[in-house]
Amino acid sequence: MSKVVVVYHSGYGHTKKQAEALAQGAQATLIAIDAEGNISEQEWQLLDEAKAIVFGSPTYMGNVSWQFKKFADATSKIWFTQKWKNKFFGGFTNSATMNGDKHSTLHYFITLAMQHSGIWVGTGLMASNAKSAHRDDVNFVGSFAGAMMQTPSDASSYEVNQGDLKTAELYGQRILECVKG
Repeated sequence: MSKVVVVYHSGYGHTKKQAEALAQGAQATLIAIDAEGNISEQEWQLLDEAKAIVFGSPTYMGNVSWQFKKFADATSKIWFTQKWKNKFFGGFTNSATMNGDKHSTLHYFITLAMQHSGIWVGTGLMASNAKSAHRDDVNFVGSFAGAMMQTPSDASSYEVNQGDLKTAELYGQRILECVKG
């Protein structure tokens, strides 16, 4: 059983690429929330057994996708019993614009993790904010709360930014380090 589980929704494949990069860094199991907002009973069991859960969703209209929200609402019985208490949590998101209100999505994840009495893990990555910075640099989007990715609205999932994928991978490594203690 993997110590880290990444549960995410991806509407067009961009966020899936980000989830895969993070999972690679964290040596994590991936759980894709389907187009109807569901996961299987076996996948719920994986989440219960994990030491860390990482949430992922594209940022749509300033927040998580409705599919992710349906998943989050389905965790209410888990919340009531505090079954996920003291797990590590993290989160990541993608939107078409550089800002795109991605922090609203990350704050939603943080709130969800806190309601589950979890421990939030930030990126631990300095932002690439010098004049010499390039778009493909690690953490160019500049988030400390979780991994952010920006993909133009007309780009395919094969055109996601390599620096943003590396950011997700390094964030995954940090989450794994926290789990290992």
